[in-house]
Amino acid sequence: MMSSGKSRVKMRPPRNRDSGDVNFDESWAVLSTAMQEMYRKNASRLSYEELYRTAYTLVLKKHAERLYNSFKTFVAQHLRDIVATELAPLASNTANSLLTSTIGGGGVTSTIAVPLAAADKREGGIRFLKAVKAQWDDHCLCMRMISDILMYMDRVYCKELQLPLIYDAGLALFRDHVIRNNEFQVGEHIYAIILDQIQLERDGDIVDTSAIKAAVLMLESLTEDKIDGETVYSRSFEPKFLRSSVEFYTTETEKLSRECDSSQYLIKTEKRLQEEYERAMSYLSVTSEPKITKIVEENLITKNIVSVIRSDASGLTFMIANDRLDDLKRLYRLCKRVDPEITDLRGALNARVIQQGAEINQDALEVLKHPDKSKGVTAQNAATAAAFKWVEEVLGLKENYDRILNGTMDGDNQIQTSLTNAFSSFINQMNRCSEFLSLFIDDNLKKGLKGKTEDEAEAVLDRAITLFRYIADKDMFETYYKTHLAKRLLGGRSISDDVERMMITKLKMEVGFSFTTKLEGMFKDMKVSNDIMQEYKAHVQNTDPERTIDLTVSVLTSTNWPVSLSTVESHTCVYPPEIERIKRSFEKFYVDRHSGRVLTWNPNMGNADIRVAFRKRKHELNVSTYAMVILMLFNDLADGESLTYEEIKAATSIPDNELIRNLQSLAVVPKTRILIKQPMSKDINAADRFSFNVEFESQYIRIKIPTVAYINKTETETERKGTMDKVDELRRYQTDAAIVRIMKARKTLEHNILVAEVTGQLSSHFHPDAALIKKRIDAMLEREYIERSAENRQMYHYLA
Repeated sequence: MMSSGKSRVKMRPPRNRDSGDVNFDESWAVLSTAMQEMYRKNASRLSYEELYRTAYTLVLKKHAERLYNSFKTFVAQHLRDIVATELAPLASNTANSLLTSTIGGGGVTSTIAVPLAAADKREGGIRFLKAVKAQWDDHCLCMRMISDILMYMDRVYCKELQLPLIYDAGLALFRDHVIRNNEFQVGEHIYAIILDQIQLERDGDIVDTSAIKAAVLMLESLTEDKIDGETVYSRSFEPKFLRSSVEFYTTETEKLSRECDSSQYLIKTEKRLQEEYERAMSYLSVTSEPKITKIVEENLITKNIVSVIRSDASGLTFMIANDRLDDLKRLYRLCKRVDPEITDLRGALNARVIQQGAEINQDALEVLKHPDKSKGVTAQNAATAAAFKWVEEVLGLKENYDRILNGTMDGDNQIQTSLTNAFSSFINQMNRCSEFLSLFIDDNLKKGLKGKTEDEAEAVLDRAITLFRYIADKDMFETYYKTHLAKRLLGGRSISDDVERMMITKLKMEVGFSFTTKLEGMFKDMKVSNDIMQEYKAHVQNTDPERTIDLTVSVLTSTNWPVSLSTVESHTCVYPPEIERIKRSFEKFYVDRHSGRVLTWNPNMGNADIRVAFRKRKHELNVSTYAMVILMLFNDLADGESLTYEEIKAATSIPDNELIRNLQSLAVVPKTRILIKQPMSKDINAADRFSFNVEFESQYIRIKIPTVAYINKTETETERKGTMDKVDELRRYQTDAAIVRIMKARKTLEHNILVAEVTGQLSSHFHPDAALIKKRIDAMLEREYIERSAENRQMYHYLA
């Protein structure tokens, strides 16, 4: 006897014992009886060898067609009987998910339908799926045993006529007479139960996934006849599943939008995506996973993500303001799923950065317009404080978005580019950004970095460079930086030459050698000046050893230093005779060694140490060069005599603004009133008189008297206009030079190409206006550096 297990038995064709004809009906009766026993699970009683010989003989005697058709008829009838007796009763009990209840009274009865509870629905559906699964398993087992008996027909008849093999034909019969049974709609009931179980699970109930998985595997095993690769699952069940999912997630989207804030919406969306993924992987087909995922994404993300981002109460702005990093991470992940370009999120981030930047700009401009309204600071230094605050707030904003970008969005390059454009936009809308950044660096290089380690100092400079990268008009920054650097170097107020050089190196790495050439030249001038002064002091020792006044001079190359330092008219001064003699001595010494050079003295950046005798004691005063010149006037006055403001101005030729500042330092500041002002007030007027304060006292022998500075270090509108005029002039020169360089190299060039190349060359320094380039091209035409082509007026030729 043969086992009814899955292993196939090797059989040899029986010997041909009877060469006569065979009675098909008798033989088929034997085979059909055996098949019935198999379905009744009595296969152990059968002789497989005799059954195989019977089937072999029928095929050999040309009855294969009748045998094949009889097999199909038998199995089809058996399956129809199974549906009617085993599956139909279960289907009718769960078809409508209802219970019936009889109400009696007064001889009247009525039947009402009561909805089943979730548990009853779940259990009834699972019972039906398990029943189908049991019939399916029995059928598959019987088909394997029958195919063993009819193996010879498979090899000879089915393959020759390209008919389905017995096993495959049996599965097709199950598909047609069970799953697609027209009378009892078993398949539709299976689909409805699976969809109902999925809905129960979506609603939070627990379902028997093993029964559903078995049903899905059955549907995947049943293929379609005429469509290659398609199964009953993909052709019949999956479309229903996807349609019901669209309906569910359309409703779910509306519900979540109505009931959830943005954070909850994102959490539940991710949860739904994970649930559908796990459902497809665990008991549905893996082929359904991308399809159901797309439905969830289209409904919960694509259709509603803009509303989530723009929500006033809980959207992107709220998440950023309240540091909701987890929500931002979810938002990024979900946006990335449906749009690789992250268009909506990038646009929202861009708009938010520009909005926050505009607020920072507006706050700074308000202080500049109304400095007297600032709280906690005086009107004089409010503008300077606003400049430092603007830089700190912009850098703080940048650092916050960098943290968000790297912590929640994986440093996404597209978002990085969008943020860079946003920062560049609002920073360059602040027309004083270059000045503010230069002031920030100046303050740190004078005192802000004092006491910091080298690494800490470099970190501060890196923050400044971060902001510098966004500034479009880098030539404007260069102008301010050069002025501030000059004051630090000449006033000896820089905390460290090494830190200064570190900053210049960083600027060179950003914009190239040409940008820092003059800055490095300023350092070179200071070193050369030290060497010159050592030679001069040795010269004085040899030629005038009795001299009592020491002189230290910084010799500067006019082209390296700010224009304001090399303008003779703005720094005039009449020196005392003894100082004038020393000046001429140095001039002669310098010119003898550097013939052809001209020295222009700039007293506004100098200082002097002078010894002054008061009634009680002598003090050494450290004052500006202008203050020294003013004090020397009182050497020739008797006690009690005075000079008016106009007399001091006439005697010294010091410019008004510098004279007022120095007189305020000497006569108004309480702790350093070397002079007595009449009448006493903070302001200096033309009629004021000044006399030497012989009664001055101080506990210190050595006293530093700082010049009353423009506490507001930012420029006034007049000063700013002057700076812009200088920058515009430099830009004209740079544009002219770029045009000549390009035309000299290219010889002939069309107008638009020339404009584009000039823009490209100058963009590292500033963003040239097309109108400026056109105007400079016209100037080059007038000066005959280039000429228009006679054939094409848009074409230019270089003239050597």
